[in-house]
Amino acid sequence: MTIAGKVAIAGIGQTQFGRGLAESERELAYMAIDMALKDAGIEPSEIDALSSYTMEATPDFEIVRNLGLGPLSYFSQAPHGGGAGPAAIGHAAMALATGQAKAAVVWRARKRSAAGTRVWAQSVPVLNDHWKWSRPSGLLRPVDEVAMIARRYAHQYGDIAPALAEIAVTLRRYACANPAATMYGKPMDEADYHASRMVADPLRLFDNCLETDGAVALVLLPATRARDARQPPVLIEAFAQGLVPGHQSMADFHRADALTGSSAVTAEHLWQRTAFTAADVDVAQFYDAFSPMILFSLEAYGFAPRGEGARMIVEGALRPDGALPTNTAGGGLSEAYLHGMNLATEAVRQLRGTATTQIADARLALVTGCDATPNGALLLRRDG
Repeated sequence: MTIAGKVAIAGIGQTQFGRGLAESERELAYMAIDMALKDAGIEPSEIDALSSYTMEATPDFEIVRNLGLGPLSYFSQAPHGGGAGPAAIGHAAMALATGQAKAAVVWRARKRSAAGTRVWAQSVPVLNDHWKWSRPSGLLRPVDEVAMIARRYAHQYGDIAPALAEIAVTLRRYACANPAATMYGKPMDEADYHASRMVADPLRLFDNCLETDGAVALVLLPATRARDARQPPVLIEAFAQGLVPGHQSMADFHRADALTGSSAVTAEHLWQRTAFTAADVDVAQFYDAFSPMILFSLEAYGFAPRGEGARMIVEGALRPDGALPTNTAGGGLSEAYLHGMNLATEAVRQLRGTATTQIADARLALVTGCDATPNGALLLRRDG
């Protein structure tokens, strides 16, 4: 059985992005969901399914009670932080495609700008979970763990600094065309990138995602119902998840091949579930908590052979006129960091034709989760 073309994203909503927003995380969730419902043109009472992240702080029953949703027939949560975005959407899509529910909301809300809210700021003195294998060695933050993989890649395939600079600068240019982006009006060039401080060699300040407050929501409907909604429907062509054997979340460098992670499994499953290939994708939204994740994902999803992704990036592939325009609203590096959910809404805008940097005749979009965790991916297409 396939869900291809059976479910559509019919509405999207997002709050303001920024640091120190006055609203609570719960209030931001309510705002984004309300916007998505209005964008789709459906009543709250029509929603009978909810899907979110296990790391979501607002309980589903609070969402239902305060927004007048329900009654619900389906509710779920997807794990692994940055790996959860496509999964949360995909789970809701499967519920609709199989008749378990008729209309779904997926959301992510965060208050991340305060340092104390970050996961690594809350470590306990004695570690009993999987972090005990890496943090005693000084790998205390996600950036330290991703830097290890980036260094290993550079050891095998050569200097990646020019590619990382190109990623950061290109995404900042997209953000400077997007008034909703946190870094709107803050241009950056290659010299600025190289002048920024080293955070975890080889990753500099601008290789790190933003710490953002805000919320994003999507409304999913069966495709037949979505065609009568307020906005042009964006169809879900394929959905997949992946978890490679021997994986350790974030610090995934203990296996024989540390450069073949869960994204490779997700990609294999994704392309098996559609007649489309990587060559058909018009625009990509790669999860970018750190810039090397875009490099790794290019190769994992088949856009470049192993070891060739950096060259592809330096040649301008990610730019609006490049082979694969990527993270076209600024991504996690320059628009907002909401565990990747804003990448999904940007993919919808591209396929609707309403993006701030619109890619001409965009018909097929790829959205991915975190390369360094168990993850998922979505292939979205324009209707018709």
